[in-house]
Amino acid sequence: MNTINRREIALDASASANRARQPLALEIAGLNTWYGESHVLHDVNLQVKQGEVVSLLGRNGAGRTTTLRAIMGLTGQRIGSIKVNGVDVMSLPTHRIAHQGIGYCPEERGIFASLSTEENLRLPPKLSTGHAGMSLEAIYEMFPNLLERRHSQGTRLSGGEQQMLAIARILRTGARLLLLDEISEGLAPVIVQALARMILSLKAMGYTIVMVEQNFRFAAPLADHFYVMEHGQIVESFAAHELDAKATALAELLGV
Repeated sequence: MNTINRREIALDASASANRARQPLALEIAGLNTWYGESHVLHDVNLQVKQGEVVSLLGRNGAGRTTTLRAIMGLTGQRIGSIKVNGVDVMSLPTHRIAHQGIGYCPEERGIFASLSTEENLRLPPKLSTGHAGMSLEAIYEMFPNLLERRHSQGTRLSGGEQQMLAIARILRTGARLLLLDEISEGLAPVIVQALARMILSLKAMGYTIVMVEQNFRFAAPLADHFYVMEHGQIVESFAAHELDAKATALAELLGV
């Protein structure tokens, strides 16, 4: 075995050991979810360490968005366990789940179109998490486009600016666990690059992020850990340093 291989193995072992020592921000065990009579999620198990970026990969209809919605209590019947920072939230209503420090950015964004950018940013309530929400000054430093458009109505913002605003509203609440659903979809490359820089900045600030992404090339350099879903189940789970070794399996599962 050559020196480089020994070094790579040592680094992999160190990364695994470091991950094992980190406390869990999110732990899902045996999660099953239904929409009416349709059994959508089947025994989903995943863990997200504090300060990690985790990506849920899979084709459309694999169950990724349903997993985020189930965490927030927005699906039908659920069984299993969902713990946020050690607190089981399965029996809690959605607003109380949010108060555990979770911010959910759905694919449809949900900004108030008739309000200005700044009015949207001033609207969200603060969560009782012990973490102060990001100030307007910090928001505008992270999203210069929003500063330029702070007096513009939501209907006048571009798709990329609306996406930035949707994420920025969550950051105003004090949430430290962010659930982001397809934030890069349909956006210009320059905006996608700005969102990638945002995720890296938030990670450096200690935020925990779970991303649902169809755009594998966007998620690949950002995530610390990957879960691949198919037919409502987790079929692959691996760390970022295993990405090259999983390339063939991912090509079959995702068509990338």
